[in-house]
Amino acid sequence: MQTREGVQGHDDGQARDDRVICHLVGRTAWSVGAAGYRPASLGAEGFIHFSTPAQVVATANRFYAGRDDLLLVVVDPERLSAPLRWEPPAPPAVPAAPTASTGAGEPAGGELFPHLYGPIDAGAVAAVVPFPPGSDGTFSVPSTLW
Repeated sequence: MQTREGVQGHDDGQARDDRVICHLVGRTAWSVGAAGYRPASLGAEGFIHFSTPAQVVATANRFYAGRDDLLLVVVDPERLSAPLRWEPPAPPAVPAAPTASTGAGEPAGGELFPHLYGPIDAGAVAAVVPFPPGSDGTFSVPSTLW
């Protein structure tokens, strides 16, 4: 097992659940093959944006409110081969279209997010599930997911 910066040892003093991490992606963009999944952010920013289960709803509402094509990719961080770092939030490579809720659900000061500095290994993907918004365009996690 590879030791990943910020994951092993929790040296940042922030309590978190590292059992799974979550990536949001449009249905047509999701494709994982033998070489793993490589979204645009990996080339543009050098990493893939992730959230914890506790962060994913706020992330979805902040950047993707109203989108009805999202998938929630649940990943086992222990099965990733690329470095995973816990860092302050960064905006997505392709900003979401402005909505009335953009800016809502701002991350708490000091909150850290998982960023993967390489592709998502196919073997690390634990689940891929549709992640539709409610009738008001906002997201919530189905109670059966976790």
